[in-house]
Amino acid sequence: MGLFSFLKNAGSKLFKGKEADVETADTAAVKAAEEAKAESLKNVVADYGIGVKDLFIDVSGDKVTVHGEVDSQSEKEKVVLILGNVEGVATVDDRMTVANPEPEAKFYEVKKGDSLSKIAKEFYGDPMKYPVIFEANKPMLKDPNLIYPGQMLRIPPLDEA
Repeated sequence: MGLFSFLKNAGSKLFKGKEADVETADTAAVKAAEEAKAESLKNVVADYGIGVKDLFIDVSGDKVTVHGEVDSQSEKEKVVLILGNVEGVATVDDRMTVANPEPEAKFYEVKKGDSLSKIAKEFYGDPMKYPVIFEANKPMLKDPNLIYPGQMLRIPPLDEA
């Protein structure tokens, strides 16, 4: 899939209190902080229950590079979104492979005033298709009414639903 951009200051606050001052910290401290962030991100992916074979995550500043193999394109996209929707992550470099390739979904950045039904109307022409978007973003979304500006969502092709 490639390189994806996210809002660095939006998302879950996984790294709160773990930020290293890159300008004043020595190289070893920065490397240790990035390794700790990578481990935290691996745990987040595991917590969502998405199985990634040979998962490897590298953190360099606000860029996350992810390697591994997943069964489906939707799992691959969910891993990218899980990582990118963490505060402090600006880009995700996706280097994962898919065992069973399928069409890619589109990504959409939530804007102020958006709802899943408004997004469904924009992409599918029918606001009542919002459950398709909700289901495509589980387990990251737990409630269709709880989305926030800056959050990235998967918008799958209708035939995936």
